[in-house]
Amino acid sequence: MKNSAEQAARKQSATLKTNNSESKALKILTFGNPLLEQDSLPLKILPTLRQQFPNHTFLHIDPTENLEQYGPKLIILDTVQNIDKITILTSIEQLRANKVYSMHDFDLALNLKLLKKLGKIKSVKIIGIPMNTTEKEIIPQLQSILKKCAAQDIHGS
Repeated sequence: MKNSAEQAARKQSATLKTNNSESKALKILTFGNPLLEQDSLPLKILPTLRQQFPNHTFLHIDPTENLEQYGPKLIILDTVQNIDKITILTSIEQLRANKVYSMHDFDLALNLKLLKKLGKIKSVKIIGIPMNTTEKEIIPQLQSILKKCAAQDIHGS
């Protein structure tokens, strides 16, 4: 009886090791403004995401910070205007930078474009959340997307 229990424990341990090796812990930069309802959803869902994905690191940061300190390949979770469903943007060229007249006009798009041009970052993956959605609608979609991101990252995509 003891041998079969030991074998079952070893098999479970091997299964856990295999499952853990299939995904990589991700560092996800999370943006949002708690003072603006239409821009606060990424921050509202942070506790749920941290609980459901304890191996991933979710950082709430300002989009104008020194993003290059988080590595050459950035994964960003943010609210995006004019989309109806979660959209993944992988090309910095897809981002529209506003005209800059002062530092108050400096935004994420401009920051990413400058960092890319300077060679400070290699790539970016922005997981865009629509403005007019709810936590209940978005969490299941994000679960699927984050699992895919982790699997792609481990395979070098």
